[in-house]
Amino acid sequence: MAETKKTPAKTVKKAAKKTVAKAAVKKVVAKKATVVKAPAAKAKKEPTYEEISALAHKFWQERGGHHGSDAEDWARAEKELKG
Repeated sequence: MAETKKTPAKTVKKAAKKTVAKAAVKKVVAKKATVVKAPAAKAKKEPTYEEISALAHKFWQERGGHHGSDAEDWARAEKELKG
């Protein structure tokens, strides 16, 4: 017959404590991993050529349709749309 060795009670208790400690650490790590982060700031969308053009045309009309300030109207429209 084969002899079986009995493990001392202290060794069993130490092993149980280590297992409990490992489980507790895993719980803490799992909780930290599920922390919800604040949403990132919304990236500003670049206005399209058409959007800038339409707003610049509106500014031109508001000025009475006088020629010679198209670059200023365009710059103003870009600035307003970009924020």
